[in-house]
Amino acid sequence: MPIRCLFLIVATLVTPLAGVETWHASWIGPAQSTTNQWTRYRKSFTLDPPPASAVARIAADSKYWLWLNGSLVVREGGLKRGPAPDAGYFDTIDLAPYLKSGDNTLAILVWHFGKHGFSHNSSGQSGLLFELDLPTGKLTSDATWRISPHPAIGTSSDTRPNRRLPECSLRFDAGADEPDWTTPSYPSASWPAATLFGSPPAAPWGRLVQRPIPQWKDYGLKDYSSVHALPEAAAGTIRAKLPYNAQVTPWFRVDAPAGLEIDIRTDNFNGGGEPNVHAKYLTRSGIQEFECLGWMNGHEVCYTVPAGIKVLGLKYRETGFNANFTGSFECDDADLNLLWQKAARTLYVTMRDSYMDCPDRERSQWWGDVVNELGEVPYAFNPQAASLTRKAIRELVAWQRPDATLFSPIPAGVPATGQKNDGGTWSTELPVQMLASIGKYGFWNYYIHTADKETIGQAYPAVKRYLKLWQLDAENLVVHRPGDWDWSDWGKEIDARVLDSAWYQLALEGAIGMARLTGNQADIPGWDALRKRITAGFNHTFWTGSEYRSPGYKGDTDDRANALAVVAGLATRAQFPALREVLTKHRNASPYMEKYALEALFLMDAPDLAMTRMKQRYRAQLDSPLTTLWEGWGIGKDGYGGGSYNHAWSGGPLTCLSQYAAGIAPTSPGYASYAILPQMGALSTITAKVDSPKGLIQVALNRLANTFRATVVSPVGAVGVLGIPRRPAGTPQFTIGGKPVQPVRENDRFYLLRIPDGESVFEALW
Repeated sequence: MPIRCLFLIVATLVTPLAGVETWHASWIGPAQSTTNQWTRYRKSFTLDPPPASAVARIAADSKYWLWLNGSLVVREGGLKRGPAPDAGYFDTIDLAPYLKSGDNTLAILVWHFGKHGFSHNSSGQSGLLFELDLPTGKLTSDATWRISPHPAIGTSSDTRPNRRLPECSLRFDAGADEPDWTTPSYPSASWPAATLFGSPPAAPWGRLVQRPIPQWKDYGLKDYSSVHALPEAAAGTIRAKLPYNAQVTPWFRVDAPAGLEIDIRTDNFNGGGEPNVHAKYLTRSGIQEFECLGWMNGHEVCYTVPAGIKVLGLKYRETGFNANFTGSFECDDADLNLLWQKAARTLYVTMRDSYMDCPDRERSQWWGDVVNELGEVPYAFNPQAASLTRKAIRELVAWQRPDATLFSPIPAGVPATGQKNDGGTWSTELPVQMLASIGKYGFWNYYIHTADKETIGQAYPAVKRYLKLWQLDAENLVVHRPGDWDWSDWGKEIDARVLDSAWYQLALEGAIGMARLTGNQADIPGWDALRKRITAGFNHTFWTGSEYRSPGYKGDTDDRANALAVVAGLATRAQFPALREVLTKHRNASPYMEKYALEALFLMDAPDLAMTRMKQRYRAQLDSPLTTLWEGWGIGKDGYGGGSYNHAWSGGPLTCLSQYAAGIAPTSPGYASYAILPQMGALSTITAKVDSPKGLIQVALNRLANTFRATVVSPVGAVGVLGIPRRPAGTPQFTIGGKPVQPVRENDRFYLLRIPDGESVFEALW
């Protein structure tokens, strides 16, 4: 075993993981495993009467479908492996609604990926673990279960997915299928008994952690928005349009002779520059239906149908992360509305087993992407969506290497050789992405929106270890760490030295908050002293009088670096006029770092400049018919990386519009208190919703010539403050529900009024 791989495993053996449990069941499966292996399992048992509750714990490598008494109960259960390098996940499901008196039959189909990917750490062995609590005892996976390879599912011989994906493209041979194998009457007595591998933490699966996110949301089979159909009996490609970019499993019903092949893929098959997944279907004779098992994404599903097949119906099933779009933003600028909506759609299509950079080329949890995504989630979805951030944080710290470095994407395959990146594996540190992850906009932002102290408590030791890798030089600035990949952003004109110190300052701010929260007060003076040193050195060395620029940097002024100086609190108000000018003239950031340029303008009280820049920079994406935002400012060869057109790191405008234009943000963890401090600029109306842990916050703002009106709905128990923007005309008269009131306080930007529980109408009249 390579030394590096051994170190990874040894390190995680002492990493505490939430949800690790004791098992009575044994892992079972085929004796030998291969890539893209599909295995059927069956077990019959008797109940009299059925219980009111019957909780099953199920683990599979890698995914499973479960039927009980012929009814599909779980569609694509399981999560890609990797809560830690030596661990996997298990699901918990109540099967009581599907049980009956007398004989019951379980049928489970397991898909073993059988290879690493940038989102999956393969164990190398197909397996199933099942344990059901019943009044008579436990029903467990053991040698009495029968197993058999699925006779119809194989691997498509067409273009294979790129190495980043653990999934294979599938080929389904309907002539070899046994469609009744999931029914109780199917005769499976001749199937061989399963091979036993032992109870957890049996090798190669290791420890098991309870699934921390909900099962997928299933939107049911739906008709396409439109279908470009073929004439009857003609050959060619049918293009079926989806209402938006979505995660889908295509379905069809056809009348066909045997032996003809239908190809199913989306218009996004080469999304991000390299091939992803597709499916093939080999017909049997007669009328038949089929739904793809592996999901794909795009704006259109393309069915390539040979001559001789009559298409009787086409549908799709959308599935996705189980969260509701309860947040919203609308204003009197159609461009901003569309940009918010495209950002929300992009965010949703990049959420599933983990956050993803894109749902096509990689499906990988790069933490630079995650930081932007976790900031968007509280403004787009109900609080349940935060569970994906909690999962991501716990995974990142559990994968910390013995040398204290953090890296992403994780989960990922543990390298099989001494190399850092081997085949579909990855273990490369991008230092400034890691600083962003553990700091104010990463871990700490999650805490502020959720008040999840437990997760921060688990993360802080890893944060402390990682920050100690960084050093300051004689000028009190951060010593550049190239890491394994010296990357700050796509594009050029990157002033890395300024960015390093600003990111480290933000990481220290997060660390101080975490230390205070977790009772590690002894760490705070050291972190605080570093912050003070950076503050002194930063402006002394980098400020030229008109911009931030490191000595020796000869490129165009880096808007990212100047914006991050504002966001990190290193710039003073006296520097704001010059910095507003910098962010008006210089535009080098990719969509990943653009979020911070926009936020800096809002922080400098320049909402009109922020929204103007927003619309100008996203102009091509606003004008595009695509419903999702791009990895770069162009697509394909005109973009960055692989030129993906569904990258949620581009969704910074969603956060900025909700948090700053509408002004809704927590002022204490979990929205125990919050503020609405709108920066409307030239906008006349804004309506917005944020579904906080305390309940739904709603606001409707109207800015008129002599009046400012706000209708606010505040959840019971949340202490809210509304800021009414000041005007040169003097002090207005304030009313709530028509009754005169006085502000509780004021500052140079707002008059601050307390928000009562329930619905209230505020008015300020000049």
